[in-house]
Amino acid sequence: MRRGKKYVEALQQIDRTNLYSFEEAVTLVKKVAFAKFDETVELSLNLSLKKSQSVRDTVVLPNQFSAEKKVLVFAKGEKAQEALDAGATYVGDIDLVEKIREGWLDFDVAVATPDMMKDVGRLGPILGRRGLMPNPKTQTVTFDIKGALAELKQGRVEFRSDKTGVVHLAIGKVSMDETKIVENAKVVVAEVLRRRPADAKGDFLKSIAVSSTMGPGVMVSVKDNI
Repeated sequence: MRRGKKYVEALQQIDRTNLYSFEEAVTLVKKVAFAKFDETVELSLNLSLKKSQSVRDTVVLPNQFSAEKKVLVFAKGEKAQEALDAGATYVGDIDLVEKIREGWLDFDVAVATPDMMKDVGRLGPILGRRGLMPNPKTQTVTFDIKGALAELKQGRVEFRSDKTGVVHLAIGKVSMDETKIVENAKVVVAEVLRRRPADAKGDFLKSIAVSSTMGPGVMVSVKDNI
């Protein structure tokens, strides 16, 4: 792949044979970032997983960096009122199901009470493709609407391994304080390690890399983070 001049210049400032600490890696990522916009800092964890295995959960990042998410809640009765009181952007039941079936998708995350899932399940082909389907594994199917919304507002995000066993997650912005980015990164690594499948063998976490949206990856020492 042909790389641009600025990318090549950034790459030349990174020792590709070295494994950095998180602190060193984040400092370097910020230093070599060259885009004119505030790039996102991204974390990539390469896991040793069988084809039948996956890692998926949620984690609350201690330091937020994105705009507040538009949260939609499928609920009725008292739970609908609880959602409104907790600050949900949209609250409804069958009316929202029908609205989404007609093509409306102006929200970032969806939460549902368990009694709504029979109706919400009809939206699988629409929400599933976009990663918006409420799921008990990500704590977005729950009767604890107030608690779910509180965590989402605090910075709760979902992570999952892809088909190649890589967990890829945004952990900050280049403009953020380095210590806050590092703290987010270490929280994610700890949570991913906690979700190691019981039958996973050998070195579960194979490699760690940090990069900005447009910049090259900086490899982080695995040994120092397990």
